[in-house]
Amino acid sequence: MKVLGIGSYLPREARPSAWFDDRLGVPPGQVEKLTGVRTRHYCSDDENQITMGVAAAARAVEDAGVRPEDIDLIIGASAVPYQPIPATAPLYQRGLGIADGAAYAFDVNSTCLSFVTALDVCDGLLRSGRYRQALIISSEVASRALPWDERPEVAGLFGDGAAAVVVEAGDDPLQTRLRTYPSVYECCGIGAGGTRFDFRNEAEAFAAHSLFDMNGKDLFRITTKHFVPFVDDLLAQAGWTRDAVDLVVPHQASPMALARMIRQCGFAESKVVDICGTVGNQIAASIPYGLCSAKDRLKRGDKVLLLGTSAGVSFGGAALVY
Repeated sequence: MKVLGIGSYLPREARPSAWFDDRLGVPPGQVEKLTGVRTRHYCSDDENQITMGVAAAARAVEDAGVRPEDIDLIIGASAVPYQPIPATAPLYQRGLGIADGAAYAFDVNSTCLSFVTALDVCDGLLRSGRYRQALIISSEVASRALPWDERPEVAGLFGDGAAAVVVEAGDDPLQTRLRTYPSVYECCGIGAGGTRFDFRNEAEAFAAHSLFDMNGKDLFRITTKHFVPFVDDLLAQAGWTRDAVDLVVPHQASPMALARMIRQCGFAESKVVDICGTVGNQIAASIPYGLCSAKDRLKRGDKVLLLGTSAGVSFGGAALVY
């Protein structure tokens, strides 16, 4: 797989942790102490998931040196869709001015790993020869449905943002590895919004499960046990050593989780993209936004390792030659 172009979008409004200290009536510095996040960006009234995704995609298309009409595959890769039905990707196609019938647009959702999953799916479709150039868009309004009153240490982690890549089939193979551990399925998620609760007949249960919740202890336990061997297996699959990796782009789950991942996996800090403290956890947009943030550090031929975890719980990674 060959990356032709990358692009990102960050909402104009930046909210420091001190803003939430005032809102919650807690001592100054409390939210930053709990989360490690100094600032995160939130959508303004004239910004939303679609406008962010289209803006990031337009920048990726420009960076790739192609035209929107050259794109014949569009994958929306976000944890939370614009609405349950239809998929979000057709709105990106329309926003970019790509004509009806000129491309196929669909979504994939593996929460925080949606971008890596989309790369995996896209690689097979491009290599089949059925599509020429693909656009993957991850856009997240992560500031919705947060448990500020109940769990500020969780709510304060998240920020909005979008990122996109244009890719085509290439000489360098994409190596991906994705594994799921459903024994801890319940430890992270939003229960309402699907078919689990009927909002008419189970209004109380629907409301009670409408905010994001996370059991950090269960996530810590399973990640500590399995993530390092998972990374070892991905590197062996790609035929890479740790020293051969030029850049590591991890999911920016939290500053503390990121520091622990660096320490446990044994990567040099200088090679790891660490931006969580300034943009927060952007859910599925986190990994591609991290890639975009490191554009000045990248050169063609660099070995890039994308790594992350997601609700479910899943581990995922991609060994990509930039």
